Amino acid sequence: MTPPEPIAITGMGAISAIGEDVVSNFRSLEQSRHGIGRITRLDTFHHDRLMAGEIGLSDKALYERLAIADHEAYTRSTLLALVAAKEALDMAGFDRHDGYRTGLISATTVGGMDATERYYDDYLSSAEHRHFIPTHPCGYGAEQMARYFGVNDFVTTISTACSSAANAIMLGGRMIRAGLLDRAIVGGADCLSKFTINGFNSLMIYSATHCRPFDGSRDGLNLGEAAAYLVLETAGLAARRPQKPLAYLSGYGNANDAFHQTASSDNGEGAYLAMKSALQVAALHPADIDYINAHGTATPNNDLTEGHALLRIYGSKDALPAFSSTKAFTGHTLAAAGAIEAVFSILALQHQVVFPNLNFSQPIASLDILPQTQLKHQQIDHVLSNSFGFGGNCTALLFSKAHD
Repeated sequence: MTPPEPIAITGMGAISAIGEDVVSNFRSLEQSRHGIGRITRLDTFHHDRLMAGEIGLSDKALYERLAIADHEAYTRSTLLALVAAKEALDMAGFDRHDGYRTGLISATTVGGMDATERYYDDYLSSAEHRHFIPTHPCGYGAEQMARYFGVNDFVTTISTACSSAANAIMLGGRMIRAGLLDRAIVGGADCLSKFTINGFNSLMIYSATHCRPFDGSRDGLNLGEAAAYLVLETAGLAARRPQKPLAYLSGYGNANDAFHQTASSDNGEGAYLAMKSALQVAALHPADIDYINAHGTATPNNDLTEGHALLRIYGSKDALPAFSSTKAFTGHTLAAAGAIEAVFSILALQHQVVFPNLNFSQPIASLDILPQTQLKHQQIDHVLSNSFGFGGNCTALLFSKAHD
């Protein structure tokens, strides 16, 4: 199968619990410095009880950083999204007036929930915060982003749980390959909220300690907040501009387990089909993959089923390439996960490193597979990044090195 024309990635931006930009995120990954701690910023019953990956910047600091008037209604998810997308667009040398058809595809699951939680009780008694009411729907933040950056050719929002940002990236790539867009700003953002923390805690999959992806004694995830965006372009457009591609989006695949609302199938059918499809789109074989950035949420169900799916793709544990989950650094950032880990995958390609899977001590007995636990320098040409969501929505992205 002949691979299609590659999709150039010319910009990326990220903000998470381990860094306020791409460079600082990489430094934390390189130094095995995680951002998980007791919840302190969010006003919740679980304050100082559960652990999460919080970003240290206040909403006021984010308003100031973005030069947004403080009387405007922007939720934390949208503020984080703007910070990350602005970094990506600055890196790509984005010019809103250059005439190229540009789309914005943004992902979120929290949407404006953080504002709704804070102001719900006084919406009827006071007018002070009523201007935040329209910010609740997931799509409102994307509309604000489009106005902020002057993008109007195509704007949409994706909300498919934890695969949301990966699907945003995939949709952007597919629209470019279909000739519908010249360029796409793709990614996602989610802030921490009481709604999500209480929800995962009620499912009894929220760990009270540091999460342990792929560990035999794992007992749940830590949530985190983050935003990350990529700028995708046709290879032809990228060739005409001074910015050299950071990497290429070479493959993508999406499938559904159709098994359970919150659990993956025992054999990881959706994950297996998504990875298989991504490889087929890129015209690559499993042996061509040098590093897998696994979904690796540290929940009993996910890591077991993802491990089974990986073994189905590779046939045996001995054939598996280096793999790790980076969620012990940032926490599980929900809709942003596919985008923040896309940035990490590109960083792995740029710096030729495999990032460590923190907190691992013993393998899952029925799998006996070992993630990479130390920073490892090696030749990396292709990275596979997995994102699996509730409802069985599974997505795999393939990123390839930009050669000089």
